[in-house]
Amino acid sequence: MDLVEAGRKVTDVARDLGVSNQTIYTWRRQEHIDRGLVAGLSSVERDELAAAKRRIRELEAELQIHRHALLTELIRRVHLEGRATYGARRVHAELVL
Repeated sequence: MDLVEAGRKVTDVARDLGVSNQTIYTWRRQEHIDRGLVAGLSSVERDELAAAKRRIRELEAELQIHRHALLTELIRRVHLEGRATYGARRVHAELVL
């Protein structure tokens, strides 16, 4: 962004870097946010937010696996309590009671 700040045209800088003009404008805006010149999420805050979202997805996946394991165990227990004679319909009926 120093090139643009120094007076070079955005079009020239974008062409030299092989990116779009919009990319230069986006980078420039993010730099202004990072320097506290305009409001918005800083690069550090964006990285932290992305990491937090990744961790949430991981925890949600772990929770789904745990729930599936608990349900499997519950089905197994209902089946055994029915002296291993309950079929799918009776096991389901027991689970929804």
